[in-house]
Amino acid sequence: MTTMLELMLQPLVACLVLAGMHAYLGMHVVKREVIFVDLALAQVSALGATVAFLFNYDLHSLQGFWFGLGFTLLGAAVFSFTRSRNPIVPQEALIGCVYAISAAAAILVLSRAPEGGEELKAILVGNLLFVEWSDIGFILLVYIGVGAVHWFARKQLLLISENPAAAFDKGMHVRFWDFVFYGTFGLVVTNSVHIAGVLLVFALLIVPSLCGMFLADSVPRRLAVGWAVGVVTSFVGIYASFQWDLPTGATVVCAFGVSLVVCGTAGRLMGRTGAAH
Repeated sequence: MTTMLELMLQPLVACLVLAGMHAYLGMHVVKREVIFVDLALAQVSALGATVAFLFNYDLHSLQGFWFGLGFTLLGAAVFSFTRSRNPIVPQEALIGCVYAISAAAAILVLSRAPEGGEELKAILVGNLLFVEWSDIGFILLVYIGVGAVHWFARKQLLLISENPAAAFDKGMHVRFWDFVFYGTFGLVVTNSVHIAGVLLVFALLIVPSLCGMFLADSVPRRLAVGWAVGVVTSFVGIYASFQWDLPTGATVVCAFGVSLVVCGTAGRLMGRTGAAH
């Protein structure tokens, strides 16, 4: 155990920090029924980093981060201003298109690089094993700032996520608050993808939220369940990665898959067959 802590303590702490913020944001995403917005913004962020790569900056450099953040905020603006009360097409369709086009563009850019295959793999599963304390400290500060914004705007953001029709009826500036949500969400995703990769960020966002819906009714209880699932699953995934010498990010993602099955089964045994609403 001592050897494991020496090698895996930083990845474990990084997972716990990510789980804390993503479990909360996941509730908003599931309520808004824009499940793939995380994948789309994460992929847009990755595309920004690959564009930085064209200018001879490393994907994981500071310049790559700023390129990724710029692209993500642009994606957040697109998602905010294409939302309407009576949409012609579902917003999820637009989000899917953004994801597919961004992924294809990133592949095209990386195909010009000798190490393009390895870089593409890093975008998907991240570099969790090599995360530094300085990286963890930075994302913790970013998450605290985002958490403060969401705390002060919690009434507006929760209403728009849970009942957008009521928000329109009250005359709220829905697109403005949507941009606040997607902008802060994109800031979190950009930092998270930089460390954990697209797949683990998606798992951290959606699985704890779904587990909360499977097992609890109120927002505070769902959040508590989501955080508990995030902490326990991260620890189990990191431990399995160490014990069987498996890729850390991919192992934690699979561990979240197991947690989803366990919580879904438990919810059904508890008679919560229509939990996800």
